[in-house]
Amino acid sequence: MSIRLKIILIVVPLIIATLLLTGISSYFSASNGITRIAKDFLGFKSQELQNQAESQWGLLVDNNLTSKSEMVSATQAAVLGYAKTIIRSRTELIFAATEDGNVVSGTADFAYQGDEKAAVAALAKARSTDLITASIGGVQRVVKGFWFDPFKWYVVVTEERSAFYAAVNQIALQTIIILVASILASIILVLLFASYLTRPLTRVVTTMRDIISTNDLSERVLVEYHDEIGQLAQTFNLMIENLSEAYRQIKGFAFKAVMAQRQEKRTQTLFGKFVPEHVINQYFANPEDTLVGDNRILSVLFSDIRSFTTISESMRPEELVHSLNRYFDAMVAIIMKNDGIVDKYIGDAIKAFFGAQAGPTSEKSFALQSVMAGIEMIEALGDFNAGQRAAGMQEFRIGVGVNYGMVTIGNIGTEKKKEYTVIGDMVELAEHFEGLTKIYHHPLIISESLYRSVKDNVSCRLLDWIPRADGGVMKIFTARRTLTQREKDGWGQHDLAMTAYFDRDFTTATERFRDVQKTMPADELAPLFLERCARLAKNPPPAGWNGVDLPEAS
Repeated sequence: MSIRLKIILIVVPLIIATLLLTGISSYFSASNGITRIAKDFLGFKSQELQNQAESQWGLLVDNNLTSKSEMVSATQAAVLGYAKTIIRSRTELIFAATEDGNVVSGTADFAYQGDEKAAVAALAKARSTDLITASIGGVQRVVKGFWFDPFKWYVVVTEERSAFYAAVNQIALQTIIILVASILASIILVLLFASYLTRPLTRVVTTMRDIISTNDLSERVLVEYHDEIGQLAQTFNLMIENLSEAYRQIKGFAFKAVMAQRQEKRTQTLFGKFVPEHVINQYFANPEDTLVGDNRILSVLFSDIRSFTTISESMRPEELVHSLNRYFDAMVAIIMKNDGIVDKYIGDAIKAFFGAQAGPTSEKSFALQSVMAGIEMIEALGDFNAGQRAAGMQEFRIGVGVNYGMVTIGNIGTEKKKEYTVIGDMVELAEHFEGLTKIYHHPLIISESLYRSVKDNVSCRLLDWIPRADGGVMKIFTARRTLTQREKDGWGQHDLAMTAYFDRDFTTATERFRDVQKTMPADELAPLFLERCARLAKNPPPAGWNGVDLPEAS
């Protein structure tokens, strides 16, 4: 951002704020003054009209004529006649209404619009004497009323709001015009002032750019003013003189440094194909550090191509290599985009892990990244297979297993060959999940620990309980980025069916799994559990059954 713009951004807002405060203050002062005038004006007329009505009624009372309707009507007409005498403009309106809002008489004809009648009725019932603004006959009016009990009238004295507040609106318009004009004038003046002020700085910058582009350290800046800017120019000239001397000494060292950097870059590029970048950086930062192992909570991902042996036998070697390279390019890009590290390729399988560089506060983030990587890999397979079809080659199908938990991570191997990798039961379990994708007919399976971390961000479906190596059981899930409405309904029905299944209510579970089939006819998980329910209904499981009943791979 230039200094000119900074000066404008500082000065112009101050001017705008001052003008706004002045204008707003003037507007509200005028508005309050007009409101007081309106209150006094309409209040005076209302009081005079009320006094006249009471005076006329008093005559009827004194002469015992209140029971004669013709005399009462004459008195009412007299009051209305008096109301017409106090009208001073064509926009004023005085009328009398009953308690239900019906107009009895008035100084001019008008018709209610919308819910105006109800509003007048509410004022009448409340016996309101407040000064308010209301719509009467479709016109915004300032209203003052009073209830005259002998006539059962609510008398309303009004004037159009615009008649009172036209001056206030004029003040607001003038304030806006002055504000706009002042802003424009301020910007022009500030630009002129800023140009004058920054001209020496511009010359310093121009000289610096010339030196940078030409490497000519003999150029100097003209010292124009004997102030802080002049001192800056003089100091710059002194600095250039010292740099000119130092430059000759630096060139020798720079040449040696560049050569060393090139050698280090070549080494990093070479080993970057085999070792994660942050591990290389750590080694170069601390060569004496042996990268000892560490136990950490990470996410581990395994993916594998289904029936790869069959695929490889149906393709020529050059086609197979080309297809695998395209496949690995797409999948590895997704893993790296989600901050994952590709551990190794095991034939056609990929082993990766997430969170190696994450802090303790970002565990939920890398857990979600690992699941999103699995989802995106499956989604990207569609584009990959489209290319396979276009080239007349066989399509790939993959399975992805992702686990989350404590693993051992480090530089493992011998002095002659080491690799940065993760090991442990959690790693083996991720590989096991990948194998289970063939059984449950879902290309992605994640652990219960991952489900707890990502359930608020992606759609998840409980697949089953499976046995653990320690004799316990654990839940496995699948995940999707989004679902269609039919899939949302089907997955919801599946959850209800699984609840009945694990409660040993196989009759209810059967009905609910059939609902899943109706909603999602292509779903392959519902038939698997329908077969289980039929078998377990005939031969109920023993007491303490933990729900584990793995089918054979199909």
